[in-house]
This record gives sequence, C-alpha cells and structure tokens, in this order.
Amino acid sequence: MRARRRNPPREIREQRGLTAIDGASTLIGIVVIVQMWLLKSSLDAHLAGHDVALPAAIASGVLFVGCFLLYRFVERIDRTVRRP
Repeated sequence: MRARRRNPPREIREQRGLTAIDGASTLIGIVVIVQMWLLKSSLDAHLAGHDVALPAAIASGVLFVGCFLLYRFVERIDRTVRRP
C-alpha cells in the first residue's frame, strides 16, 4: 500500500517560505544596485559622447523583467505559505 503523503507542518512551511523570500529579496536588491550602476555608467558614457543609450535601455529592461519575475515569485510563495 502506498504511504499517504502528508503536508509538512505549518512551521516548516513558513520557515521554507521565509528562506525563499529572503533569498529573492536579496537578489532584487542586487539587481537594483546593478541597475543604478548601469544608469551611472551609461550616463557617463553619454556625456563623453558615446552612443550607448539603446544597449543600456535594453539591459535595464531585462533587469526590470528579472525583478518583476522575482516579485511574482515572492507573491506566490507568500500566498502558498499563508494558506491554511
């Protein structure tokens, strides 16, 4: 007979969820710092007369999408952990 699969206790689910949220929050913070660095570098290059606006905008857009996906991940984990 197959053993019944039990859900882990609420405390363990909450701890796993908090660990995942902490990791995602750290990654979001790193990506935001990289975006600020990218803005500074592209502005410096633009003021020096180099044409870097389009590649910097594309890279920033990719980083924004990454942050948005991490945010959605945090929302999903939070919703899963809070369910009864």
